[in-house]
Amino acid sequence: MIDVIIACWNRAETIERAISSALSQEHLGRVIVVDDGSSDDTPERIGLLAARDSRIVLIRKTVNEGPSAARNAALGASTAPWFTILDGDDFFLPGRLAGLLAFAKGYDFIADNLLQIKEHEAADHPPTLMIPEAEFPLQTLDFQTFVLGNVSRPGVQRKELGFFKPLIQRDFIEKNHLEYDRQMRLGEDFFFYAAALLKGARFRLVPSQGYVSVIRAGSLSGSHNQRDLERLRDCGFALRSLATSPEDRLALQEHYRSVDCRVQWLAVIQAVKDRSGVALAKAFFRSWKVSRFLVARLAEQVRLRLLSHGKA
Repeated sequence: MIDVIIACWNRAETIERAISSALSQEHLGRVIVVDDGSSDDTPERIGLLAARDSRIVLIRKTVNEGPSAARNAALGASTAPWFTILDGDDFFLPGRLAGLLAFAKGYDFIADNLLQIKEHEAADHPPTLMIPEAEFPLQTLDFQTFVLGNVSRPGVQRKELGFFKPLIQRDFIEKNHLEYDRQMRLGEDFFFYAAALLKGARFRLVPSQGYVSVIRAGSLSGSHNQRDLERLRDCGFALRSLATSPEDRLALQEHYRSVDCRVQWLAVIQAVKDRSGVALAKAFFRSWKVSRFLVARLAEQVRLRLLSHGKA
């Protein structure tokens, strides 16, 4: 059996779709939904569904603590031998859990390529693969490949392997005392999977089985502040204590540098708002890699502004 874990906050418009897609799956144990202090009627909508189906468990938090704390609460209530994460604005296509389970023998994590669709197109357009099929590595994933798959490189699209929503074996998580980092509100999946790989998780990548990631304006994964990015950048310090090889440490170093470029971009924006030349120089000249990244971002912003003026 498989428990589906949903952590949600102000998802009244989409939570019923998410839960219904989980309830339709074979091999389902329970759908454990943690409402993370919503201010809309998300918990009331979940409660109505739970009153009609005993497989739905609602955990209602009065204060928003972030996705990591909410998922840890759901894990504490989950008992099935396998579990998987579903975001409150996403949904499963029929047969996804059965499809993942068919690949599970001998593995602790089974992750499929995600499908993506824009919210306003969800009813009218077929979703597309997050990673083009030709670039998706069907393999047993190792730590270095995973970490570097989340690193931005010039001319190479970041694969965002941390966005995966794998089927996860509970026994491995419990034996290795793994949980989501409560301090992280961005990249919590990346840290969780990376820590599992360093602890020896057997992590298999398989073709898409039907997880649909809905791209929405204002989604948490698409909007983040400087502090969120700093926590994602600095999570590598905790992972380094588990890394045993120089190659693993180099991969973490690359990840740090990549995220730091995005941190400094936000620092530049804030420096401009504050009219602080000192803060601007500090961010811009942090390293040659940061300088190159910022120049490229500024050039792109200028290009887009010129294009918008040309269309006006």
